[in-house]
This record gives sequence, C-alpha cells and structure tokens, in this order.
Amino acid sequence: MTRVALVTGGSRGIGAAISSALKDAGCTVAATYAGNDEKAAAFTAETGIKTYKWDVGNYEACAEGIAQVEADLGPIDILVNNAGITRDAPFHKMTPDQWNQVLDTNLSGVFNMTHPVWPGMRARKFGRIITISSINGQKGQFAQANYAAAKAGDIGFTKALAQEGARAGITVNVVAPGYINTEMMSTIPEKVMNEVILPQIPVGRLGEASEIARAVVFLASDDAGFVTGSTISANGGQYMI
Repeated sequence: MTRVALVTGGSRGIGAAISSALKDAGCTVAATYAGNDEKAAAFTAETGIKTYKWDVGNYEACAEGIAQVEADLGPIDILVNNAGITRDAPFHKMTPDQWNQVLDTNLSGVFNMTHPVWPGMRARKFGRIITISSINGQKGQFAQANYAAAKAGDIGFTKALAQEGARAGITVNVVAPGYINTEMMSTIPEKVMNEVILPQIPVGRLGEASEIARAVVFLASDDAGFVTGSTISANGGQYMI
C-alpha cells in the first residue's frame, strides 16, 4: 500500500503495533500522541515513524495537526482512531470530569479526527477510517459507564458514517479488541489474571497487539473495499455477537 496513514495514540501499545504494521505494509505513517515526549521520541528513533503531539479531544488542535501532517507527508488516505483513555469508577462515584474526559477523547476525538479528513477523502474517492473500539463497548463493564458509552458510540458512529462514505469509495469500520497483552495488562495481579480473566477467554490467552494490527492492515487495504460498517471482534471468543 503506497498510502498515507495517520494513527492516533500511535506510539504506544496497540497503536504502536498498528503504526508499525501499516509501515511494513508499505504505507507512509504518522502517529499522534498526547503527552509522553520520551516514549514518542524513542518510538520514532526505533521505527522511523514521525510523531505529532496534540489532544484529540480538541477539534482545533486536530484540524491544525492534520494540516501539518498533510503538508509534511501528503493527503491522508487512512485514519486509525486508536487514542483512548480510561477514568474508571462505579457510577455513583463517577464525577462529571471523569465522564467528560473519557467522552471527549474516546468519542468526540473520533469526530474531531475524522471530520477534517473527510472532505479530502470524498474528493479523491478513496478513504479508510478504522476506529478501535472495545469489547466493553459491546457488552458493558462494571465501573466503566463512561468508557463503555464512548466505545459503543464509536460503533454507532461507524455504522452511520459508512452509509455516507460508501458511494465515495470510503470504508468505515471498527475493530473491537478484548483483553490484549499490553503494558496496561502487566499491572494486573497474577492471581486475578489466572483465576478471573483468562477463564473468560475461550482461547485461553490474552490477545497480542500484533493481532489487532493485522486486522487493521486488512481493513486499510484495497482488498477490503467491500467491507464497511463492520465490527471485527478480536476477543478470543470472550464475547460473540
């Protein structure tokens, strides 16, 4: 693929795996990050993928950042909305700030990133929008009313936008990961992992970030032109719909 791809939250975890996989597939890749300059610099040094810093929850920052990426690399053909945060709390303890932070990044951030690239994709009659949702946006999760609402909203957004993009050669899809072996999962106590989490997963293991990345690479490819409005559930059989 000789395309330009932009991956939000693309310098760490699942996002880093997606950025690297798209580069390996032949794309020119840019990755955004929100705050960790040291990690972003190390990622660029290791992969050669250029990183850009902005908050996806801020529309103006997204529009300006996207304009800069396109000035540097060319028009964006592939957008991967991967950036996300958690602010978990039982609902009776959840604050408006916890709610708003998660919705601003995980749902409004998808709008903020997609809206500025949409006109160019329509004009060129080609585009790939791929959003990373979550198993918890499909089934819900205790103490994640904010996160589950945002990730479910991403799926609804995708289904609606896919209908608008179809005649313009733009596909819009979701990948919904389950438990993935990332830095965040390494903080979970071994007892909880072995007795609570793994027994829920029929394949008996965590997923790998590279497995999510391969799903994204397929959806980003020319071969996936007939796949739109879809959700790929990559969760080891934990939740089947």
